[in-house]
Amino acid sequence: MKKTIGGFKSRTNIFKISCGSDGYIPVGEGVQTHFFATMSRSRFLSLCIPVLLFSYLFFNAQNGFAQPAKVFKAGAATSNITPKIGTSINGNMKDGIVRQIHDETHARCIVLDDGQTKLAMLTVDLCMIYREELDAAKSRAHELTGIPVENMMMSAIHTHSGGTACSVFQSDPDPEYLKFLRERIADAVVRANNNLVPARIGWAVGKEPSQVFNRRWKMKPGKPLMNPFGGVDQVKMNPGVGNPDRLEPSGPTDPELPIISVQTPEGRPIALLANYSLHYVGGTGSGEISADYFGMFAERMKALLESDNTSFPPFVAMLSNGTSGNINNINWFANEAPPVLPPYEKMRQVANVVAAEAYKTYQTIRYQDWVSLSSAQTEINLGVRHPEKEEIERAKGIIAKAKGPVMNTAEEIYARETMLMKDFPKQVPLILQAFRIGDLAVTAAPCEIFVEIGLDIKAKSPFKPTFTTSLANGYNGYLPTPEHHKLGGYETWRARSSYLEVDASTKVSSVLFELLNKLKNEQNK
Repeated sequence: MKKTIGGFKSRTNIFKISCGSDGYIPVGEGVQTHFFATMSRSRFLSLCIPVLLFSYLFFNAQNGFAQPAKVFKAGAATSNITPKIGTSINGNMKDGIVRQIHDETHARCIVLDDGQTKLAMLTVDLCMIYREELDAAKSRAHELTGIPVENMMMSAIHTHSGGTACSVFQSDPDPEYLKFLRERIADAVVRANNNLVPARIGWAVGKEPSQVFNRRWKMKPGKPLMNPFGGVDQVKMNPGVGNPDRLEPSGPTDPELPIISVQTPEGRPIALLANYSLHYVGGTGSGEISADYFGMFAERMKALLESDNTSFPPFVAMLSNGTSGNINNINWFANEAPPVLPPYEKMRQVANVVAAEAYKTYQTIRYQDWVSLSSAQTEINLGVRHPEKEEIERAKGIIAKAKGPVMNTAEEIYARETMLMKDFPKQVPLILQAFRIGDLAVTAAPCEIFVEIGLDIKAKSPFKPTFTTSLANGYNGYLPTPEHHKLGGYETWRARSSYLEVDASTKVSSVLFELLNKLKNEQNK
């Protein structure tokens, strides 16, 4: 006959505990021991409770009861980072001024918690952003949440119609805007952490090849491809639709669309993070702020998942930039120019196509109630390509002849960059990072990474799937492969947008593989 102990049914008759007012505690079948019969009831009970607790714990241990289940949690949030009208827009060779806000720009954050480790993954609707600002934001977020700074992955999406947060070409940031960004980016992490609730997580990988095209093309011999430094290139960025001199792209594309989804245990969406290797789309109104197709994707996913943000925690969708340094959305294979579209229409088309594939892929996800999390991060120093003495003298001459102060021609613009580059340090530090989420991995580097690098990481990573986030934790310009440096072209032209040593990509990939292998070894222990 089974006996009830502390609400559980026992398979044995070992314990039979009762704390009655008579002062007796039966501790074995048919055995009773007098327990200070004259003791007051309140004092007796205070001594009886520890005995009950000990018996309950002993019973659970003897009968193999499982420890409390591990609880996985997730939370997400956004913070508005829209710049003031009248300040600078980043993303072009000449500075732009904010005249209108087409759509608000945001920092979007997901925090994951396996009970021991928290990871924060954040995108910010900017073209690029200084490491110093992200370091400050991470420090503030750490103070308020306790999440280690090395467990925060913060990346710019690379919209060319966002506020300026980094000096590139002829755009410089407003110091007040940088201070605002530090606070608002940190706030997104803090709010996402505050929104943590029990969750389940899953991922899947879709494919959308129709929106990605390699923009660096080999051209027919005969016409020299002059660059702004007086040299000759072997490839041309954006060769022109229908150009009879174009031969073939100089590299591949990556059509994959990995997505990570977190839901409540009941299945209500909490957050979705996707990654796509497409530079940006563009096609805005003049002087207008927009999060480009990245922001439109986020809004479209809200609609597709029927999330109105009225429940807690609010649903957040976000799209990080993959390895898109040499990829854009223009079909250079076409022989006829596409029709002229109104502002924002092309963005909307791309966002809808990518969101449709994400939604289809979303239906295939198998969720897990708990996965372990880990991170690895290191800082490396890479060399800088400095201009030679004769290049500096040439640049001085070009600037002297310019009508200025705004540089107009490519020669003038790159002459200005040459003068700025001559004072760069010999080496610069970069943060390289890898996150593990169960059997999935995410790597990150602070560059506009060429697609070949991302494909190589996916192919050789010990984790399947793996994807890479560009422009993460700072900004150090384009990251072409050594082979692409030999070909030349815009992405290799020395400027504050492209200055790392020729072998930088080889060194970055090597360190990222070390981080991935470290995470794998720790997982296998």
